[in-house]
Amino acid sequence: MKRLLNKISLVTGGNRGIGEAIVMRLAEEGADVAINYYTDSLREQAIAVQKKVEELGRKAMVIKADVGKKQDVEAMIIAVEEQLGEIEILVNNAGIAPFEPFMQVTEETWDRTFNTNVKGIFLTSQLAAKRMIPKRNGKIINILSTASLMVTSPVIPHYQASKAAGHMLTKGMAIELGKYNINVNAVGPSTIDTDMCTDFLADPEIRRQEIEANPMKRLGTAKQIGDAVVFLASDEAEQINGHLLMVDGGLTVKAAQPDDHLEH
Repeated sequence: MKRLLNKISLVTGGNRGIGEAIVMRLAEEGADVAINYYTDSLREQAIAVQKKVEELGRKAMVIKADVGKKQDVEAMIIAVEEQLGEIEILVNNAGIAPFEPFMQVTEETWDRTFNTNVKGIFLTSQLAAKRMIPKRNGKIINILSTASLMVTSPVIPHYQASKAAGHMLTKGMAIELGKYNINVNAVGPSTIDTDMCTDFLADPEIRRQEIEANPMKRLGTAKQIGDAVVFLASDEAEQINGHLLMVDGGLTVKAAQPDDHLEH
């Protein structure tokens, strides 16, 4: 029996990488999926993911929206309702991580990071929850990071601050929405070998150090994040609320990584 049969889901940033893996795992478990993408240049990626979902026999749609803009998010939610139905599973996956050390971070980088990584969760979750509350049912899952709990690199202070904010936002939402039978949880990946990290991991020494620093002696996979999302979206996790599920091989329970990222 598929765990999410006929559930309506929305995945922000679902056109590639971790987002694509989440979309596919939701579809494999029987959900219909709305695939959000950010710019026109990413539309073809989103359509390719849509086709994969439809090949599994599930309904899918693609929808362009900047999750940091309320007008875009409102239009996205309405479009999903019109084409697929009311959202029952929301996965806030859209995120950016521009690499800049603290003394080089610009105001534009700071604002863009927080608009996507924090404001995007706030806007999309609030609008989706307004629909979930009357039905007293819903799952909201935020994709965060090991950086929600620890300093993972000295060249992404703005990203770490945004992911820590996302962690506290998850907890606050969980307390308020729990009484409406809406579960709000998060998933914390460690370094995942996707296109978001292509340039970073292209250096063989950096890749070696990332693998060596992890207690499991390997990088995580996007599918592993999708598996965690499916679990949190299922009835199996109905009593889990306000939790950050780390999918990091134990990285956040060990000593810090070598402080040499600045050299690269």
